[in-house]
Amino acid sequence: MVETLALLATKQVYDPVASSIYLSAIVAAIPLAVLFVLLGVLRLRAHWSAIAALLSAMVLAFVVWGMPAKPTLGATTFGLAFGLWPISWIVLNAIFLHNITIEAGAFDTFRHSLAGLTEDRRVQALIVAFAFGALIEGIAGFGAPVAITAAMMASLGFDPLYAAVLALLANTAPVAYGSIGIPITTLGNLIAPIIGPGWNKSGVILGLSQMVGRQLPVFSILIPAYLVSVMAGFRSMWKILPAVATCGISFAVVQFAVSNVVGPELTDVLAALVSLLCLFALLRFWKPAEIWRFPNERAGAPAAAAAPGRRGPGAMARARMGVARAWSPYLILVVVILVAKLDTVVFGLTKHHLGGFNPTFFLTGLDTSGTVTKPYAFWPMTGLNLRFTFPTWGIKWPGLHNVMLRQPPIVPKAAPYPAIFTWDFLAAAGSVVLIAAIIAALVLGVGPTRMVAVYGRTLRQMAFPFVTIACILGIANVMNYSGMTSTLALLFAKTGYFFPFFSAFVGWLGVFLSGSDTASNTLFGPMQTITAQQLHLQPVLMAATNSSGGVMGKMISPQNLSVGAAAIDRVGEEGNILRRTLGHSLILAAAVGIVAMLEAYVFTGLVPLPFKL
Repeated sequence: MVETLALLATKQVYDPVASSIYLSAIVAAIPLAVLFVLLGVLRLRAHWSAIAALLSAMVLAFVVWGMPAKPTLGATTFGLAFGLWPISWIVLNAIFLHNITIEAGAFDTFRHSLAGLTEDRRVQALIVAFAFGALIEGIAGFGAPVAITAAMMASLGFDPLYAAVLALLANTAPVAYGSIGIPITTLGNLIAPIIGPGWNKSGVILGLSQMVGRQLPVFSILIPAYLVSVMAGFRSMWKILPAVATCGISFAVVQFAVSNVVGPELTDVLAALVSLLCLFALLRFWKPAEIWRFPNERAGAPAAAAAPGRRGPGAMARARMGVARAWSPYLILVVVILVAKLDTVVFGLTKHHLGGFNPTFFLTGLDTSGTVTKPYAFWPMTGLNLRFTFPTWGIKWPGLHNVMLRQPPIVPKAAPYPAIFTWDFLAAAGSVVLIAAIIAALVLGVGPTRMVAVYGRTLRQMAFPFVTIACILGIANVMNYSGMTSTLALLFAKTGYFFPFFSAFVGWLGVFLSGSDTASNTLFGPMQTITAQQLHLQPVLMAATNSSGGVMGKMISPQNLSVGAAAIDRVGEEGNILRRTLGHSLILAAAVGIVAMLEAYVFTGLVPLPFKL
């Protein structure tokens, strides 16, 4: 059957321009250059830039790489569909949950409860920019943490430009698990067919979650100290070391544990909540020896506006109830997702601890033929058949599935390239988040009519971002299936031993271009995986490094600079913000590259067991 498909398929070509891999790679990079110039230089809107880049990719695939018209169109529509489902579906419902908290007034209560904990600006930055920003990143992502935390700090009295810089610096370590883990989920879906037959997408997603979770916790510990040092100096940071250590270490420990056992969806949310709770607990019995304020800030300036009303026991009780109500949406989200993933959590804890993951035991996903995998009815240590599955459909994408034939040296021998679209409405992460949002709305007193109105506003709010997301996925799929991605990978393979270091900067470049770790993983994740295979490196390590390196480019991407400037009402000051963040971005990306080198050649045991070469 495979031989028959191979005869009917179109062979991929990797050096179509003058039989030169160098010239071919330059041409293959044109869609990325179009995206960069239109978005970063000409400042065209993101959706128009993505549409233009997609059209250029389609033309190059057809004219230069010889991809027939039907599979070119199939790759485009396959990418567009994947951009809408499951990616946009997750983002839509995550933003809906956030908008529900705003509609109910819970978000303002939550914000004031954070701001009123201390007058020390250093500790405020830890609470708002890092911990609370990570929570918003985990739920919404896509620029929301920068906009919200920059505006919050500016309202507390931070210099507006400084507030934007701090928000961008803090929005790094959590980004790979943002918006209910969508960057890693997207990457896993794209590289599962590349890694090889026998790997379902769910197993690869968890493997990536584990690998990223063995890189970023180092930075989760360092970023709070780095943030305060940039803000107030190293000596001043040292004076609040208990708060810095509590914030970073608590976040890193939970980030490591959740990413390795549960998966990417809840990593940021749980880590941020624990970090906030630990800071709250610390501040009950520890205070900075002296309150640090900005040099031009008068002593005794209030940290936040005091809440009106009496301060008697009744008022205090009502205030506590209000804060508990404000926390409820985030706690509901955690509970609902944990219930949805209960079998995975229990199985991971009892069978595999924090180590590797055997995809044959995982419940969901498709095999390479597009057939739904048979559920492995297993409950750890009981032998009871207690597992339940929601229906999942695998659609062999028309005009594309097994139509293109991948060639050596990208694969050991010629093999058809599968294209299977997974439809799992009830089990999808976006559907789970929608259920959590509905429950949270009812708890907060938002009735069905208001709920529908908020959902409508969310759809309008996210309409253009969804076009951008879908087109970025279209670009990635056209480049993947035509062979353009493989052309770039073969060029990067020439970096040899040092590729793990440069791998971090590839991801960094992707986020700089697109403003999104999801988009960077889409554009460059498959290329990183293929390059790793060419160099006999761990493919999952290099794909994960794309995501980890990418998060350090978030603070300099034109989109996020615009978000930060708009949040503080300083549109036009993006250049000033860039000058303050560029050096930090390069330093941190280089640090990720060094970590990747160590994991590739020294600490190889950190790679999840099933993915070792």
